[in-house]
Amino acid sequence: MKRIIVILLLGICFSSYGQRRYAADRYFEEYAYSKSAELYQQLYDKGDRSYDVISRLADSYYFISSFGEAEKSYSDLIDNFEKTVLPEHLFRYSHVLKSNGKTSDSDKWLLRLKNLKSDDSRALKLEANKQYFSDYTNRPKTYINIQNIAVNTSYSDFGGFVHDGYFYFSSTQPDSENKKLYKWNNQPYLNIYRSLEQPLQDEGNLDVGSAEKVMSLSSKLHESNAILNKEGSIIYFTRDNTSGDKSKTAKLKIYKGYKQNDGSWGAIEELPFNNDNYSTGHPSLSLDEKTLYFVSDMPGGFGETDLYKVSILSDGSYGDPENLGSTINTEGREMVPYIGSNNRLYFASDGHLGLGALDNFESTIEGSDYGAPMNIGAPVNGPMDDFGFVLDESRNAGYFSSNRDGGKGDDDIYSFRIYQCKESINGVISDATTGSPISGASVRLINAKGEPVSEQVTGSSGAYNFTELDCEQKFTVVASQSDYKQGQKEQSTLDEDKKSLNANISLQSLIVEDQIVINPIYFDYDLYTIRADAEYELEHIISVLKAHPNMIIRIESHTDSRGTTNYNKTLSQKRANSTRDYILSRGIAPERIESAIGYGESQLISDCKSDCSEEQHEKNRRSYFYITNAPDNIKAINK
Repeated sequence: MKRIIVILLLGICFSSYGQRRYAADRYFEEYAYSKSAELYQQLYDKGDRSYDVISRLADSYYFISSFGEAEKSYSDLIDNFEKTVLPEHLFRYSHVLKSNGKTSDSDKWLLRLKNLKSDDSRALKLEANKQYFSDYTNRPKTYINIQNIAVNTSYSDFGGFVHDGYFYFSSTQPDSENKKLYKWNNQPYLNIYRSLEQPLQDEGNLDVGSAEKVMSLSSKLHESNAILNKEGSIIYFTRDNTSGDKSKTAKLKIYKGYKQNDGSWGAIEELPFNNDNYSTGHPSLSLDEKTLYFVSDMPGGFGETDLYKVSILSDGSYGDPENLGSTINTEGREMVPYIGSNNRLYFASDGHLGLGALDNFESTIEGSDYGAPMNIGAPVNGPMDDFGFVLDESRNAGYFSSNRDGGKGDDDIYSFRIYQCKESINGVISDATTGSPISGASVRLINAKGEPVSEQVTGSSGAYNFTELDCEQKFTVVASQSDYKQGQKEQSTLDEDKKSLNANISLQSLIVEDQIVINPIYFDYDLYTIRADAEYELEHIISVLKAHPNMIIRIESHTDSRGTTNYNKTLSQKRANSTRDYILSRGIAPERIESAIGYGESQLISDCKSDCSEEQHEKNRRSYFYITNAPDNIKAINK
């Protein structure tokens, strides 16, 4: 009897397990990833560590962007099946690591992908450009204001483009007519909405008003990713296939509609290159409207989804779809194409090197060829899914979509505005003693390379103002006037457009009574050559002499207490001579220097004799300058 009970219980357990596994697999194959994740997690928790259960658990989390849980499951998968793991699972593990902020670990695993698939372009791209992450995040900065726009909800809102003042986008926000939930993410089915775009303010971002559903395109299925021709008479959009493929799985198809007299859309038709066995979607028109770009997972592509184009012929028929090739397409997902007003192709990809999951890229269109995709970089791209980039060059503004942290819902739409960040540095040059403004002062702006940027001369107010300066740069403001010691101040601009920064500078007068006020000129021990720091001070003296042609000075030079009296007397005279020679070399006439006399160690400042420190000794090795003949406005008291 006990044996029979045990057999019955085992049968019930196996039956329960089998039902749960069957349901999990069915949900997974129907893209109902939220439900499949829940069931595979139950199977895993009950001890099922098979490759299929762990990999599908990880994939389920991956496809609903639950990257934290996906990382745990992929890590477990690789720990248990590293030698047999499939390339795509290794790639997805690398991807979630990056989205979770673990870039170095992500790159390590992406490089290992080459061991499983030697020609995988994703691993080869990383091998060729291991500095990509730094390049994307530290490239010359583009200043962008980003704003979460008003129409976003707690659901999924994404995509969008502007036509005739209206912003068209896709949303899963619920309404009274269709409350059915989509199995993939447990949200309502997508519909196409439009909203009146608000006027772009001088310092603001694009934004939109309240949204209305485009009822004439709505059905019980998904409708999304619409694009209109320039006249606004034709709309292309994506809709679910109503019947599904051989496995009864619904695919995406591109439809075309015509504007009716009442403004609604009608005569909706399926495009001829659609197929029940694969998806086509995300339509976008070329600038001349002779080519339709779209996304498909049709056989013969490079990866999960590829970008294609098809010619729109003069009679309204279509040519054969053409894959955009390996420059654009990878083993991963390329999607959401858009042709900008600059005739560049914008698209999202997780196969090219990026900053996270999906990133936005741009490529030049050169006839039938496409330039190497360039990652648009931060802050538009980040660690999560970023896609749907639309740029209006005439306004330096546009939109993109993202499921980044801080949004209102699942996917949100963000507007952005590119601006030239400019700031100003201003101030007043004043006398350090009296506080009075100094007129006639030369104010120079020097950049971080030591190059002059601009120069101004102060008026009676002593004010200066340098405008239109690049943000986030280091500058030096240098102020000089013939009767003052040169002054300077370091000032760095910020990253805030139109910010005004203040840098007041107070200058010390070079002449106080009969002595030119400068820092002492120091000499190295037992030498009389002019040091670099002494040259800086001597230039002040030369400036005063040139400003006052009748001024005459004398030079007094000294030594420290080391050495004999006669030796120090000779050394100090050599110092006085070298000081005089420097001034004469700068164009000052010899008669302007009355005398240059060395006094040896007879006038020590640090009177410490033999027990001086090196610093005290250096203070004694100096030159002073005195005025012996001065203009009327300078008081001279001769010693």
